[in-house]
Parts: sequence; C-alpha cells; structure tokens
Amino acid sequence: MASAARSLTEPHVLAHTKRRLFPGDADDGYAVVDTQFAADRWLADEAIDPSVRDLLAPFNHVRVGSGYPDLVGVRVLDSELLAVDRLGEDPPLVAVEAKGYDDRGSVDVERGVVQAYDRLNEANAVYVAAPRKSIGQSVRTLARELNVGVLGVDIDGTVDAVEVPRVVGNRTTSETSAIRFQASAQGVADKSFSLNHPKNYLAYPLAVYHPDEAERVLSEHVVRAVDGARTGAAFLNLVDDRPDRVRLTPLGREVVRFALGEYGSVDAALAAFEEWKRSRARFCDLAPKWGLLTRRVVFAYPATQLLVEELQRLHEDGVADPTLPQFVEYLHELHPSFTVELFVRGDDEVRSRVLDADGELQREELTDGNVYHAPTVFQLKTMLYHAGILTTRGSEPSSLTPTADTWALREPVIRPRSD
Repeated sequence: MASAARSLTEPHVLAHTKRRLFPGDADDGYAVVDTQFAADRWLADEAIDPSVRDLLAPFNHVRVGSGYPDLVGVRVLDSELLAVDRLGEDPPLVAVEAKGYDDRGSVDVERGVVQAYDRLNEANAVYVAAPRKSIGQSVRTLARELNVGVLGVDIDGTVDAVEVPRVVGNRTTSETSAIRFQASAQGVADKSFSLNHPKNYLAYPLAVYHPDEAERVLSEHVVRAVDGARTGAAFLNLVDDRPDRVRLTPLGREVVRFALGEYGSVDAALAAFEEWKRSRARFCDLAPKWGLLTRRVVFAYPATQLLVEELQRLHEDGVADPTLPQFVEYLHELHPSFTVELFVRGDDEVRSRVLDADGELQREELTDGNVYHAPTVFQLKTMLYHAGILTTRGSEPSSLTPTADTWALREPVIRPRSD
C-alpha cells in the first residue's frame, strides 16, 4: 500500500486520467487542469515529479458549478467511457474530480463523487477518478444514482470506467465557453495564426475555388506559406479543413462572391492580391473594400467580439489607451478563464508564473513579453489593425514591451452628449 500511496497521489491519478481521456496524440479536443496542481509539492514530504506536471499542463482556474474541477475539457470520448457517446453535434464538456492517497494513506472517493455531481449543472459529463482499490460498492451506488462516472486508476497507469455517466445537455457559461473555444477549430491553444496579414487568409478561399491546385495558386500569387494560410483560414471559418479535403464555408463562399462581383473572376482578384505583396500599408487603407470585408471576417471570430466589446467599455470608463497588462488585468476580472486561454502561453512554466495556486493573476509577471501567446498579441492584433479596428500593430512576444503596447479602438463609439 505504501508504494501505491506514493504512486497514486492526486496529481498522479489526474495525470493518468488526463492521458486516458485526452491523449497527447489526439487533436480533436482540449483540456486544462486546475492551477493547484502547478505546485511543486503535494504530499508534505514529496515533490511532484516534473514529468507529471508536464502531462497535467496547461493550467487554468475554471469555474464549473459552484467550484473548480480538477480537470475540465472538451472532446468526443471513447464509447466505453459514456452511456451515450455524444450529445448533438458538439463534443461534450467533461469535468473530472481526482482523488488519490493522502498523507494518511486514505482516499476520500465519496467526497469526489459529490464534488463531481455539483459540476453537472454546467457540464455534459462528470467523473470522479480514484485508485481502483479505493472504489467500494457504496461509492459505485452513489455515483450511479447521481449520474457521475467513476474511473478506476491502477498503479501502472491503466484507467478504466467502473461506472459510466449519461451525457446530459446543460448551459454554457462564459468560463466553460473558454474551453469550448480552445477545443474548436478556431481556438489558439496548440495552433497559431502564423501569418499576420489578413489578405493571406482571405485569398485562401479564392485559391480553393480556383480550378487549379489551391496550393500552387496561392503560392504563386499571394504567399508561399500555404500551410499557414490554410490554418488561418480555418481559424477564421473561411474553410473547413478536413483530413481528406478542404471545402469552403458559407463565409468563405461570401469572400468568393465578393471577389467575383468586384473583379469578374478569381484570376483578376488574385492578380490584385499579387500587387499587394510586401506592402506595409494598413490593408483597410490600401484596399478599402477588401478592408471592410476583412472587418466582417475578423469580427466573426469569437475572440474579436470579446476584445472589442471590453475595449469599448474601457473607453467609456475613461481608459482610451490601455496597455497590454492593464487590458489583461481588466479582462481577467470579467472573463478569467477566457483571458488566460487567449493571452497566456500554455506551457507549465509560464502558467505557473502568471497564475498562483488559487488562479489569481500575478500582475508583475505581465510586464514580461515572453509570457504572452503570440497568435493573440502578434498575429490577431495585427489583423485587427489591418481591418481598421485597433490603432496599433501587434508584436512578437520576444520583442514585445507590454507596458508600451497599447490596445485601443480606432473608432470607439462615443455617445452623443445630451443637452
């Protein structure tokens, strides 16, 4: 039992569970572990192995129900883990409470069942994960009555479903929306906007529509980084990038319609794009009509709407040119999980610096440009600049001075004064 107690503490149980539910080689989901597990030690006399922390990362403090589950994620789970394998068109939001051996060698699995049940009003499926030998019949009966899944974890890391939950439909909060956003094709977790000019993404639907090979057309007329253009176009919902093919979305077809209406053919439109290569001019000034279309496309991106609305509120409160740290602090007060996912790099070292064990923001760390997520502070911000939404371009984190980097609306809505 002593060996099991050391090998199946709560962080170990959670690490094995995360690897089972959200395997590292799967690209169809996203999960975060609560910030308390970013600590250096768990039991009084034992440090958390760095390999365990690496597996648990990224960390965030996501409220689900009345508390903060140990793990929250979104993914279509294996059929043996659920009584119903999916809910509608969306993968389920999953919350997990982990229980492991404590300093006394005991495991409070029943408390984990109750905690998991509390998450069920905002999650689609909930589990308690615990050492298999600690799961008794009374725990299984309680979990079955409360629709809580039970995962048994062995000392070798094997995780099996002892009780499977039914998938239920529940409301989505702003906090759980952050995880759903990261798990979607438009999330910025493990991918990135690798190109910072929106023309490269707008041209991709034209290349897909063109009768010749899309990659050759794009490389010849617009940009050689065709993989980055395709990924960014998928993020902006211009194309549906599937393993077997790429197809236009309704928004992507609208870009093609616009090009045909303005130029008569996609070849003529692509010729215009070719003329804009290496231009440093703001896109909305260089090509005003394309700039308006760019504005529509980037505003449809979920993160843009959040950023613009909160910058507008800051302007109304008298803060017209907030610096990056000021903006992040303000956003974190209102949308903590979303802010962390959008702005803060996901690796263990950075999240541990920026967030304490209770998920509180460590403000002094925000002055270091290297803690920021490049797709947001560089590529997305620069696209918003080219669309005419923000006043300044983005910068690479390595060359970013956060206290000098301002996030301001180019055209804030100023309410008319009443006489």
